[in-house]
Amino acid sequence: MATDLAQFIGVDLGGTAIKLGRFDQQGHLLAETELPTPQPSVPGAVTVALCEAIETVDPNHHAAFVGVGLPGPMDAEGRVARVCINLPGWLEVPLADWLEPRLNRHVTLANDGNCALVGEAWQGAAQDFENVVLLTLGTGVGGGVMLGGQLFVGHNGAAAEPGLIGVDSEGPSCNSGNQGSLEQYASIDALQRLWAGDPEELSDRAASGDREALEIWETYGRKLGVGISSLVYVFTPQLVLVGGGLAGGAVHFLPTVRQEVEKRVQAVSREGLQIRSCALGNGAGRLGAARLALQRLLSVGNAP
Repeated sequence: MATDLAQFIGVDLGGTAIKLGRFDQQGHLLAETELPTPQPSVPGAVTVALCEAIETVDPNHHAAFVGVGLPGPMDAEGRVARVCINLPGWLEVPLADWLEPRLNRHVTLANDGNCALVGEAWQGAAQDFENVVLLTLGTGVGGGVMLGGQLFVGHNGAAAEPGLIGVDSEGPSCNSGNQGSLEQYASIDALQRLWAGDPEELSDRAASGDREALEIWETYGRKLGVGISSLVYVFTPQLVLVGGGLAGGAVHFLPTVRQEVEKRVQAVSREGLQIRSCALGNGAGRLGAARLALQRLLSVGNAP
């Protein structure tokens, strides 16, 4: 069956799960699937899993274009995963070149936080905002930055990595080589250093008024607020969004985050600032990856 230039596949590759969706040009979800990320998540195993999953979500090859979001910086052309610090063996991996001949589709790569931000700007909480910082709170802490309505990707496409900023010079070591990075205080592993259980259960306990659970979320929120305060000083956004697997507990930790930001950031730098949860949940990344595929690949005239 012929491919459809108005359909796009978006992939959100995380440390624990791979989420895929096939969308039309208006962003309507046409098909979806989710599978566990292979363990160990080395490039070869992930490539095979991606190919199988993409064929599952689009067995009749309706979509000609695939966008893949990964947890790390890409090269400026969106062809090579430069490094994914929480996935073993991911250093200068030419994933787009590996996937295209196997899929017979055009492929572009992007940072997963950028994908989530593009999704939220298209159909979610960042609509009508031009200056936005987004954090994804999961296996790691990723994110994206939008300035003047455009993604900020920095030199050679390596920005932005808000989870890797330092918040404590004597803190735990990070896979990035940093020490005491925000990721070490705001990831799932970081939360489990405070409470050795499932984050959803912790949210349920907090919702029922459990004092210990509420205090854990407050402790978590204070460190996250320290990191967000630094990001606000650098970017002075209109909006800060939090998403990812831990965002389900946002109702319990965002009040503390807002208090920290108000305490640490001078008024002129946070004027009109909103801090809230993503609207699209875990679907933002795959939607944004599909949107980036639409924007990048059609703009350069690629066609099967």
